Amino acid sequence: MTFPRDFRLTSNAGLRATSQREVASDQGMGGFWTRRHARILVVDDNPSIAALMSQLLTMRGYEVVTACDAQQAEAEVRKHAPDLILSDVRMPGKSGYELCRDLKQDPATRLIPFVLITGLSDSADKVRGIEAGADDFLNKPVLAEELTARVKSLLRMKEFTDELETADSVLCTLGLIVEGRDPYTEGHCERLALKAAELGQHLGLDQDSIVALRRGGYLHDLGKIAVPDEILKKGSDLTPEEWIIMKQHPVTGENICKPLKSLRLVLPIIRHHHEHVDGSGYPDGLRAGEIPLLPRILQVVDVYDALRTERPYKPAIAHDPSAQTMREKARQGLLDGDLVNEFFGMLLEKRVA
Repeated sequence: MTFPRDFRLTSNAGLRATSQREVASDQGMGGFWTRRHARILVVDDNPSIAALMSQLLTMRGYEVVTACDAQQAEAEVRKHAPDLILSDVRMPGKSGYELCRDLKQDPATRLIPFVLITGLSDSADKVRGIEAGADDFLNKPVLAEELTARVKSLLRMKEFTDELETADSVLCTLGLIVEGRDPYTEGHCERLALKAAELGQHLGLDQDSIVALRRGGYLHDLGKIAVPDEILKKGSDLTPEEWIIMKQHPVTGENICKPLKSLRLVLPIIRHHHEHVDGSGYPDGLRAGEIPLLPRILQVVDVYDALRTERPYKPAIAHDPSAQTMREKARQGLLDGDLVNEFFGMLLEKRVA
């Protein structure tokens, strides 16, 4: 299929391009070819419209896949997540609004830019799209130059988002490397990430907090990268001078992660997971009402995992003695007693289930 010099579709998508010279000149504009391999999913129940949009975007250097309805689109997203989704609003079965809402509610797909294409002009329809989580709108008839400009802009934003996600992943990997310096803590970060997120779900926290707890599991001890091996592996009986160095690791970890705004909810976890409700913790000596919830959650999971695993200075302890020890620590003012009870209540529910 080729684009004539000037074409206009009278179908419900109303896609229009002016000339092939426009396409050629657009390709020369800086930026399009930098995202040559960006993957775009076009969702439209009209095959001719989907084919025309696909060809137009392919000519700009993008990889394009099409779906005829929401069900096929969801299958395509599961198979290979796209960098951008362009979806008609009115389709058989699930509408574009519903498809957008479902993908935006899923943590695995909520960062994929989603554009709704509609011939509806009522402001209420756009409000409905905004409520569904749409990132942008295109009105029918769709101009080729507007389509490619919106695509270029949203893909640039997606690239920035991916870079932040990559930076997060690098830091989490660095956390695992720090953990790997001590053979006794193998798997500790992964267990904390899992259990802290589970406790957050058990408490009914929002999704952002649960993600922060999962990341905090990997990053909470990142600052130990600055602690010498002879102190880190000693584990106990540290000299006063060695304790000063050890107690700096929450501050060091926070400073490493502070430049990333995507980790703003994780920073309190990193800094405050060694604070105690009686004020005897470090690095800031905070008391019960001053310690944020997320660090208190991770601390409970951290203490449990430390008790249940062998360390250079102690053997592993069974579940029941660990629970008894943690409840005693809560009575002494070292742990949040309510969270300790919630944690063991959650474990009991999982065991019964």
